[in-house]
Amino acid sequence: MPKHIVRLLLLIGIFGIVAIGAKFYFTDKSFGIYGHYRADAVAEIAADAPIYQGAAFCQSCHGEQYAMWRKGIHKVVTCETCHGAAAQHPAAAPPAAPPVPVDPRMHSRIAAERLDHVKLAILTDTVKLCTLCHEKMPGRPATQRQIEVSRHAGGQQCIVCHNPHSPKLAAAGVSQAAKPVDVAAGRKKAAACASCHGAEGVSANPVWPSLAGQQRGYLVSALQAYKAGARRDPLMTEQAKGLSEADMIELAAFYASLSCQSAGSSAAAPVVSAGKAKAATCAACHGAEGVSGNPAWPSLAGLQEAYLVNALKAYRTGARQNPMMAGPVKGLSDADIGQLAAYYAGLKCK
Repeated sequence: MPKHIVRLLLLIGIFGIVAIGAKFYFTDKSFGIYGHYRADAVAEIAADAPIYQGAAFCQSCHGEQYAMWRKGIHKVVTCETCHGAAAQHPAAAPPAAPPVPVDPRMHSRIAAERLDHVKLAILTDTVKLCTLCHEKMPGRPATQRQIEVSRHAGGQQCIVCHNPHSPKLAAAGVSQAAKPVDVAAGRKKAAACASCHGAEGVSANPVWPSLAGQQRGYLVSALQAYKAGARRDPLMTEQAKGLSEADMIELAAFYASLSCQSAGSSAAAPVVSAGKAKAATCAACHGAEGVSGNPAWPSLAGLQEAYLVNALKAYRTGARQNPMMAGPVKGLSDADIGQLAAYYAGLKCK
């Protein structure tokens, strides 16, 4: 046999012996016991601190938020889905009576390595988070509320309008306004308002709103805003300063009990049509036909055109401060505001 063939076979043999030796040297002794993996890894993973602790882990320290979450529609989404795994929680010590055992190794190196991708414990961009489930897309279930992100709330953060732990729409002023009230007492107090808003809540002045049939909860919150300075108006601020909470509730109940009357619009059809198209972004709060389904938000159908123009401009300049309105109005031009006002003024109030 030629010498070069012998040398080649010898070299192959040496490589084979080295490879077999390396296989035995570098392969863990527990490899292959249960399958094509290292068997000891199972016990190591089981002994490692759990990354996800479950919603009950949060209950002892965050009882109020836990209660809201548990009663709300988001209870199918656990705390750690939004806030990140509990293993990265910066708590200095476990609660006195934890609902689940707290592993002292919860900040282990392995857990930390696996948590590089999780969301921040304190959320800052709720739009990015919430739209993972709620951005309108073909094929998503109709029972899961969907929004068109570019047309929804003017790009504001979701928590401006929604409680993150129980994301129902806000209802400021409703809890107090929903209580039984003596409407007759409200009528007596409304005598001081009649010169501007009409004896029966229908204003004769186009720059002052008709209040008849308006949402009761909204009227309470509006009066509260005037008294607190969140809304600034020379006439209303002074009037609201002297009102107690009971006065506001009685006034709201009286005006809500009256029959509304639409102001009507004299704008040309193209202006009204343009306003209707723009009003699509307002429908979630103020109703598709300008009649709000939420007692905390005003119905706009049939309100005076001049009043609506002034109100929208006040929100845009900050004379009226409301975080829910700040986003939608910031991009409106004077022409946009005029078109919206013309559309809503021409609708029939109910």
